[in-house]
Amino acid sequence: MLALVTQPRSRFAPAVAILACVVALAGCSSSAVSPKPSSTYFDPIPLVAAPTIPSWFNVAMTDVTTGKSFKVADFKGKVVLLDTMATWCPTCQGEMSEIKLLPGLYPTAPDLVRISLDVDPNEDATILKKYAATNKFDWYIAVAPIEVGRFLETNYDQGYLNPPLQPMLFIDRAGSVYGLPFGPKSAISIQKTLAQYLGQ
Repeated sequence: MLALVTQPRSRFAPAVAILACVVALAGCSSSAVSPKPSSTYFDPIPLVAAPTIPSWFNVAMTDVTTGKSFKVADFKGKVVLLDTMATWCPTCQGEMSEIKLLPGLYPTAPDLVRISLDVDPNEDATILKKYAATNKFDWYIAVAPIEVGRFLETNYDQGYLNPPLQPMLFIDRAGSVYGLPFGPKSAISIQKTLAQYLGQ
């Protein structure tokens, strides 16, 4: 397995660092994980195997729309698509609009679970719930617990705490984790990438 980040941080990335990344996106991504952001969609999407250390699968999170608690581990045997975002991030809204289209591309594949995690420590469930309702985003959407943010940053890549990079990963039915490249990804390209895993 690839060790995508070798230097852990002592705490969750501060908002200052996130905002700085908006100005200098390229400086926050790691070429060891995925290509730099592109203005065009990836098709097909290249995958990078990530360390499968599922301790964060058991961290409880709260869906801001329903108020119900859930864990990634709850979806064992299904395919989970997870992106990290923030409500102030325009590229996140565009990517989530693509994620919104996915159910229509999988009419016979109900085993796709979508999760969006807000990684800005300055945002709370109230802000996120309003954002989800305004944009009609109706999947699992939660504020990332600090331990999940730390895990994504330390074990996968710092870029997962930099929403404008449009970070995204997925977990297959067996629990293996795959990183998707930073940058824009269309619903169709995501569908093509996940089709083989949903068909298993």
